[in-house]
Amino acid sequence: MPILNWNQKNAIINHDKKLPFRLLKENKSKSVGNSDNIIIEGDNLEALKALLPHYQNKIKCIYIDPPYNTGNTTWEYNDNVDSPTIRQWLKENIVDVDDLNRHDKWLCMMYPRLKLLRELLSEDGAIFISIDDAEQSGLKQILDEIFHKENFVANIIWQKKRTSANDARFISDNHDFILLYGKNINRLKINFNQRTKEQEELYKNPDNDPRGVWASGPIQVKTPNDKDIYEITTPSGRKVLPPKGASWRFSRKKLDELIKDNRIDFGESGNNVPRYKRFLTEVQDGVIDKTIWFAEDVGDNQEGKTEFKEILPNQTFATPKPTRLIKKIIKMVCNNNDIILDSFAGSGTTGESVLQLNKEDGGNRKFILVELEPEICKNIAAQRVKKVIKGYEDVPGTGGGFQYAVLDKKLFDSDGRINEDCTFEELASYIFFEETRTILDVKKIQKTLLNTYNDAEYHLIFKGIGKNSLDRKFLVSLDRQKNKVIYADKCALDDSTLEKYNTVFKQIPYEVKEF
Repeated sequence: MPILNWNQKNAIINHDKKLPFRLLKENKSKSVGNSDNIIIEGDNLEALKALLPHYQNKIKCIYIDPPYNTGNTTWEYNDNVDSPTIRQWLKENIVDVDDLNRHDKWLCMMYPRLKLLRELLSEDGAIFISIDDAEQSGLKQILDEIFHKENFVANIIWQKKRTSANDARFISDNHDFILLYGKNINRLKINFNQRTKEQEELYKNPDNDPRGVWASGPIQVKTPNDKDIYEITTPSGRKVLPPKGASWRFSRKKLDELIKDNRIDFGESGNNVPRYKRFLTEVQDGVIDKTIWFAEDVGDNQEGKTEFKEILPNQTFATPKPTRLIKKIIKMVCNNNDIILDSFAGSGTTGESVLQLNKEDGGNRKFILVELEPEICKNIAAQRVKKVIKGYEDVPGTGGGFQYAVLDKKLFDSDGRINEDCTFEELASYIFFEETRTILDVKKIQKTLLNTYNDAEYHLIFKGIGKNSLDRKFLVSLDRQKNKVIYADKCALDDSTLEKYNTVFKQIPYEVKEF
């Protein structure tokens, strides 16, 4: 498979592995209620790394609306990849950043984030990415590389505005793309759309068939098979052949069986070209989606702006997506208890959409939002979600809540030592994930026992930096026969004793690796 190369790709290709791990710290004054929903203020690259020990392979649906990199610097939410925050990140991580054009910079910014997003996505999950022509081609190529080309599902066209832009230089730009990939396309399940009233009315039962209402379809196929080109005699005596360049869909023997089973319709007078009867009870439970989404069905940019202004009339945001669009995306792949992640949260549309859906169908979906710009995160995304939860004007609240978190200190300081503010649960989550690449449920920790994985117990002795020792009294209190991995600052036992008790000792901080 061809792979896209660009200036400084080699500098960024494994940056997700080198990135320091940072802790997440809740700001209770900005949180609402007690909920597993999270809004994170900070660089989404660091935030995604911080989420790994808790959410790897757990996110069912990812929707992101990254900067389109059009070079527009007039919006309050800067669409230019040369914005100060992104430029600073690039300068800190790429030596020759000034030699990059804006497309190279954009690819350098997106590549490590997409790698971490893939790690967070569940095996049966899907990622949707909004983009326009400025970077669609490059994005498609790096998604083919990171998510693998065989997991590509569709390039959806979304009608973002209904009217023509008469000031356009060449042609009015009326659509965006939404690229859709599964993590494992063999595990991905797309939920069908519910049939509309008009679609249901296409099914009728003019012949009172006991199997119920039905609709008919043609029995000819465009790729002809010579053995299935034959004459059919209708009940009225009329003789018909398939259209030129086509053949019947069924063999003569199969057609005779279908006629006996009243599966072939010749019309009320028995004189029509035969058609195959499809009963509503036998067809798919819903309507499969198309790759073109019209504004009348899922909303447009203007609808998104109107919704935003109704909730936050004193704030501005250039391009909030309509909730109908995000709700459609969520319903395509999610069940009622799944987690949805948006790491370019912007105005918080994804959070509102999850809350609305939960209220509509009684679901218990969870959202995680990440927003880089502090003012947008605090005063727009979080405030919007808060108002939706509590209600605004004459609109009743959805209920629910969220934790407001910020990126805290690094787990490891510049000398590789564990941060003194690190709690037992934080270090335990990190160690267990680093050892097993699985999520630790901190509620199930039993004193020092984190969990058992592959027939080995994982223990952490940690009451603060430098205060933790593995001694004989502790070791003999454990099951001698079980394999054990024990993390502590010091070990007062010799190797033969550890071996006798099937124990591997790992010293804090030296054997707590950064991943």
